[in-house]
Amino acid sequence: MTVTEGDDLAHILVVDDDSRLRDLLTRFLSENGFRVTAAGDAADARRKLAAIEYDLIVLDVMMPGETGFELTRALRKTRELPILLLTAMGEVENRIEGLETGADDYLTKPFEPRELLLRIRTILRRTRSVPEVADAGNEVTFGPYSYDRTQGELTKGGQTVHLTESEALLLGCFAQVPGRTLSREDLVARNAVNGHERAVDVQINRLRRKIEKDPKFPRFLQTVRGKGYVLKATPPGT
Repeated sequence: MTVTEGDDLAHILVVDDDSRLRDLLTRFLSENGFRVTAAGDAADARRKLAAIEYDLIVLDVMMPGETGFELTRALRKTRELPILLLTAMGEVENRIEGLETGADDYLTKPFEPRELLLRIRTILRRTRSVPEVADAGNEVTFGPYSYDRTQGELTKGGQTVHLTESEALLLGCFAQVPGRTLSREDLVARNAVNGHERAVDVQINRLRRKIEKDPKFPRFLQTVRGKGYVLKATPPGT
């Protein structure tokens, strides 16, 4: 397996009604270091999008029922998820239409798999950048805290901060992707919270009481309205 900087842990949703191409893309992307979920049409994609937060969608344009263009327009109304369109239509007008729907990139079939890989990595480097987080190797720092992702240990001023097992699981999940918003559904899917999605808010509040000066006005573990939660950083010691 080949994993390159910027695409580790990236989860891609491949949507194509051609089962042969869908299987080939799933295998190829998996072999190149991505987590991959496949969907056979737009309806299937919508069900999967409702359950898990993805880093990017590779989306076929010409599908029975809702087309890739239509799904892209609908998604753009509610989220900023990167979308790479695949289509057999190579005319300039079609490429322009694809980009006007809000897609990040457009690739015409047939294509070279290595070009698809290059375009995916380019999109992810741009959309997954998190400059506000101090991330040095296995350590993620936010304010006076430092979290060791290998040991699963949180420290403040060199002193260990005691976390319950559930708090450690939750913080560890955010520390793996600092600066990215995780939905309640995604946290449950990643096993960061044991139980129903409604249990997420309870666990978030408990963790905030450990790391926030005022849990009602969090600086580090912030709420992203309508989307979920994100671990943000401030300069250490502030």
